[in-house]
Amino acid sequence: MSGELSAARLARLGAVRAAMAEHGVDALLLSLGADLPWLSGYQAMPLERPTVLVVPSDAPATLVVPRLEAPRVEPDGTLFALRPWDELEDPVALVAGLVGARRSLAVSDRCWAQLLLALQSELPKASWRLASSVIGPLREIKDVHEIAALAAAASAADAVAAALFAGEIPLIGRSEAEVSAEIGRRLIDAGHERVNFAIVASGPNAASPHHEPGARRIRAGEAVVCDFGGTMRTEQTGTAGYCSDTTRTVVTGPPSAELQECYEVLQDAQATAVAAVRPGVTCEAIDVAAREPITAAGFGEYFVHRTGHGIGIDEHEAPWIIGGNATTIRPGHAFSVEPGIYLPGRFGARIEDIVVATEEGVRPLNTSEHGLVVVEA
Repeated sequence: MSGELSAARLARLGAVRAAMAEHGVDALLLSLGADLPWLSGYQAMPLERPTVLVVPSDAPATLVVPRLEAPRVEPDGTLFALRPWDELEDPVALVAGLVGARRSLAVSDRCWAQLLLALQSELPKASWRLASSVIGPLREIKDVHEIAALAAAASAADAVAAALFAGEIPLIGRSEAEVSAEIGRRLIDAGHERVNFAIVASGPNAASPHHEPGARRIRAGEAVVCDFGGTMRTEQTGTAGYCSDTTRTVVTGPPSAELQECYEVLQDAQATAVAAVRPGVTCEAIDVAAREPITAAGFGEYFVHRTGHGIGIDEHEAPWIIGGNATTIRPGHAFSVEPGIYLPGRFGARIEDIVVATEEGVRPLNTSEHGLVVVEA
């Protein structure tokens, strides 16, 4: 691990301790989820054997990890001490011992119920809250290392989108599942460590935003929504991978007048929402910017989801770009802008970019073609 990355994580630990003091939290217990790799660089395996980073407010942090997984940990004595536990040890008792008499505890949002209930039984006098109340606002604002990692992942995803537009990923006559598998392979070839999703929704299936690619064969003359992303490690983030997520809609032949009209409205709405991103605006205002052109064109009832979501180590995290969210955008916020229009039983379309708020305004990380590309392959 580079000294620069180690220093960045040490700065995060300092910010976390300051937030703990602000919220009156005596100890932070991080297990599954993105908080652990964001702070320590270590991604716990989602197994029955508990891994917990114990961060007391007044003592050094300790990473409690199964001994058979300890070789996977990239040690950093400035951040935490490593405490492997053996198969015959009780890891819950070990964690409770590190907590000691501290009573105000915050635990990972995605901590398994089995572990949490065991800890509550072992620490009956403790009070509990979600770790996101402490770490969430810190993780929302990406530093230069994280932005570089997100940009690299977005560029790799754009390369797959470019192959789609060029007809290098055949569509007509293939099943959605086959196309999805090829998109996934190309994400890996482009440098991703793993594929998180590769939605391919054709014809009437394109009206289902989270359609599961299946056996339906793609036909000529229909819209195909491709929404894909994965996790990619870079030198800037060490062992913690960061996510890509992009959606492009293509058509397998000349589009109908109705699809063309719908897509032009969608493209305008997406561009308007991206242009609205700048420090000081609210998440809700960006959602409104995307929604208004679609509603004005008569498609409002067919835009059925939020405009976007944050992205980082998790593919979906705060901030949420949705009505009612008064969170103010700050430099370093990274999130998707992805309005969609879905006509049930007929067709759908969506355009998605990952953007980062900067001091000057907005930096789109996805720059592949936004128009309705005809792919007749």
